[in-house]
Amino acid sequence: MEPELLHGVTDSVATVVLHHPAKRNAMTAAMWRALPPLLDRLAADKDVRALVVTGAGGTFCAGADISTLQGSPDEAQELSVRAEEALAAFPKPTLAVVRGHCVGGGAQLAAACDLRFAEEGALFGVTPAKLGIVYASSATRRLVSLVGPATAKYLLFSGELIDTERALRTGLVDEVLPAAELDGRVEEFTRILVSRSQLTQAAAKEFANGRTDRDAHWTAQARASADTAEGVTAFLDRREPRFTWTTSG
Repeated sequence: MEPELLHGVTDSVATVVLHHPAKRNAMTAAMWRALPPLLDRLAADKDVRALVVTGAGGTFCAGADISTLQGSPDEAQELSVRAEEALAAFPKPTLAVVRGHCVGGGAQLAAACDLRFAEEGALFGVTPAKLGIVYASSATRRLVSLVGPATAKYLLFSGELIDTERALRTGLVDEVLPAAELDGRVEEFTRILVSRSQLTQAAAKEFANGRTDRDAHWTAQARASADTAEGVTAFLDRREPRFTWTTSG
């Protein structure tokens, strides 16, 4: 099969699969270009309440497929940054599910997700120093926000790979699971995500990502929404809430 992005929606969870197994799911120029419009379609789907990004087979993504990006390094970086920013801006919770290698552009995509769950034995690396590439400022800032300046410098200066133990300790990943337990935990956690208030999640995502000009907007959304009343009533009635506010309007 040609390198491509596979996707589907099950039980309100959209899954995007990086599919280029011949090169450990390395991202081609066409795959980078395809990601933003795909994310736009999934964001507009009212049935989608959370997004999972993963790789085909036993690896997440080995980075960019350099053979398809030889023409212009600037254009190649522009494509990856555009895809990264589209993923970071996805208005619903996003979860990277990592097996095997998560390197270069793969680590860039994983960092753009809200959360990262990894299989024991996965390896992470940010490798522009191996190619003489100036890592984009947006990607650098996002990495620093996750792991702090010292670990970000370690990764960027050296290009060395780190294991899941160090990734968990530094905040690059949120949970590490044995191979046999990862899928079950992802299914369990995404069920939790889709059961919660999208209003709370959307506002929290903006605030956590640094927006400082939307307090009035979210106050108005909360007042106009029935989610708070439903949440309180459901709590008192000892039942699961049925939240109705959506990011799609």
